[in-house]
Amino acid sequence: MSELERRLSDIVRADPGLMHVLTTVRGLGLSDWRVFSGAVYQSVWNAVTGRPAGYGVRDYDLGYFDPDVSWDAEDVVIRRVAAAFEPPFREMVEVRNQARVHLWFEGKFGESYEALAGTDEALARFVAPAFAVGVRLEEDDAISVAAPFGLDDIFSLTLRPNPRRGLARGWDRVVANARARWPELTIIEPERT
Repeated sequence: MSELERRLSDIVRADPGLMHVLTTVRGLGLSDWRVFSGAVYQSVWNAVTGRPAGYGVRDYDLGYFDPDVSWDAEDVVIRRVAAAFEPPFREMVEVRNQARVHLWFEGKFGESYEALAGTDEALARFVAPAFAVGVRLEEDDAISVAAPFGLDDIFSLTLRPNPRRGLARGWDRVVANARARWPELTIIEPERT
């Protein structure tokens, strides 16, 4: 485990909301699952900037991977996860089968999306490297980290477009929302044609 992974693990463990979600989800036996995106990078940004744990966190994105891409199968998991939590977490944990994302992504975001082979593969497609971080609480209580771009951006409060994909639609909105809550961010703007 790298020094930044150790720091991330310590930050995650110090965030009671995030740990509650990780502990509860671990007990559900989902396949190839991770909590990723906002709940993770915002937890780090809060720690780095001295804000309280949970500041700015609106939801907990939970991805898992099940080759059954039917809506009915995903709905069963969504309901099972919801039943495992009391409010407000019941409404805050957003569950998505990563094997199904390619079926709806283009219709919702206007961008094509190839089918994934696993949950961690999804991280490389997130709009920014700082967002592309996922964690899982393992059976031995270790926190495993998936971060295809590394952890430098998340800890340096740097927001830049994902270099492996085109500029995401809504990039300016993403930047404005993040900067409104964490004005300390360094924004690396893309070259626009």
